[in-house]
Amino acid sequence: MNDLPKQPAISDPANELASDSSPIDPRDFRNALGTYGTGVTIITAMAADGKPYGITCNSFASVSLNPPLVLWSLGFYSSSLPVFQNASHFAVHILGTSQQTLANKFAKSSEDKFAGVDWTPGLGNAPVLAESVANFQCRSVNRYYGGDHVIFLGAVEAYAYSAKEPLLFARGGYGRFLADDERKKSP
Repeated sequence: MNDLPKQPAISDPANELASDSSPIDPRDFRNALGTYGTGVTIITAMAADGKPYGITCNSFASVSLNPPLVLWSLGFYSSSLPVFQNASHFAVHILGTSQQTLANKFAKSSEDKFAGVDWTPGLGNAPVLAESVANFQCRSVNRYYGGDHVIFLGAVEAYAYSAKEPLLFARGGYGRFLADDERKKSP
């Protein structure tokens, strides 16, 4: 770990993206990004052939309250990219602290990630998973290309949430949030 600022030599950002010649070390950059705690989500969509798809994702964020918009991103090399690019709708599921196993299941390549998973078809037939802390059913509005990812923008058309505790992710591991009043109660 190094607390000194990482300052690459000044170069043309367009050239960096086109030529993959960024002076920033990708592994070290990932370590720095890992210091930012995020929620853990599963994004789902239905393929044209009726097969459900889902991936674990922590690149989810709100964009706008009016209109209600959210975004998330997916790597260019994901085998499920064509499904999400062609789906009219997707659903975002914020996972709870008891759902680490589900997060791990959807994070790995598998022929049938939905085996044994309780879900119902939502808007655009996007699978809506049971028991998540919150879910957002979204119409796919636009896609933007950023580096090695596609950024999906969704218009929220329906949502639900509960008081369950959300699952968090930072520095390569799962955790939970302790509010100030909870820390005072801890031994």
